[in-house]
Amino acid sequence: MALSPLNQRRWRNFRRNGRAFWSLIIFSILFGLSLFAEFIANDKPILVKYRGEFYTPVFNFYAETEFGGDFQTEAIYRDPEVMCLIDSGGLDQCFDDPEGIIEEIKAGTFEADGFERGWAIWPLIPYSFNTSVDRPGAAPLPPNSQNLLGTDDTKRDVLARVIYGFRLSILFTLIVTGAASLIGIFAGAIQGFFGGWLDLIFQRIIEIWSSTPSLYVIIIMFAILGRSFWLLVALMILFGWTGLVGVVRAEFLRARNLEYVRAARALGVGNMTIMFRHMLPNAMVATLTFMPFIVTGTIGGLASLDFLGFGLPSSAPSLGELTLQAKQNLQAPWLAFTAFFTFAIMLSLLVFIFEGVRDAFDPRKTFS
Repeated sequence: MALSPLNQRRWRNFRRNGRAFWSLIIFSILFGLSLFAEFIANDKPILVKYRGEFYTPVFNFYAETEFGGDFQTEAIYRDPEVMCLIDSGGLDQCFDDPEGIIEEIKAGTFEADGFERGWAIWPLIPYSFNTSVDRPGAAPLPPNSQNLLGTDDTKRDVLARVIYGFRLSILFTLIVTGAASLIGIFAGAIQGFFGGWLDLIFQRIIEIWSSTPSLYVIIIMFAILGRSFWLLVALMILFGWTGLVGVVRAEFLRARNLEYVRAARALGVGNMTIMFRHMLPNAMVATLTFMPFIVTGTIGGLASLDFLGFGLPSSAPSLGELTLQAKQNLQAPWLAFTAFFTFAIMLSLLVFIFEGVRDAFDPRKTFS
């Protein structure tokens, strides 16, 4: 679908803003890769061939008995016995000396009647965000070739947790910011367009609602209902929608008596059409000016709640929890550096992108 001339001009302005354009490209690459985190960092193979059949452990549950094991529980693919069963096609010798047979298979010296070798394709990082790393020493362990960013205080791979945590933070931010912005823009538009008693009553409600201690409400709700991702999303939207009401309301109050609005009313155009087709685009510059603060505030709010222990469930990959571990393990500086640079890069890219979007919507700004 072709863009309108106005949107084409906005896109050209955005592209001419080099910092915003390249930030969008870098962020899109990082976020796109994180969406496929299960294929990048996982303790399960992406694809397994066993006795001529193909299995996809990333998507499906397979019991150990599927590969010739003894248990009905899910196969632990990093277990040498399971790896040997897959490589050897389910030979009984794997129960006696799995590591030795694996070495013989790799060296090409293993011989057995009916031997049909299988194989497994592993992700680049053979650990998920909750996988315990089998390395000697006391946790947290420093970076090495096995764990490029080291491990945390429970021997989980930090790089895997950063990949999953980055995806979780961005998805959380997009959902909360999008929903809260839609509610806030609609509420501000209604107030500013109609004014009068409606505006007065809404303002008093917003003042009361904004003064509600949101942190206490979140703690109480988590104590009653338990910690969950969607509950935290709902609570953050519930207390975050007021952020844009004031600026949208001010823009609509200013614009509702302008000539083009009076002309539209005289022609019989409906109120909703005037508000959202004619007035809202003119209010978008001021609205987008506040968007970087809302985005960074949402990410910071999630990290703060996780840091305090009132955020996502403890099993979730959390960047805020990584920051807490950095505070509690000052002898492991790689945790602090990882948390700092992750937040710094993520927030900087988002701020640069939204600054470019804001300037692209501003008709007074052009880029050479």
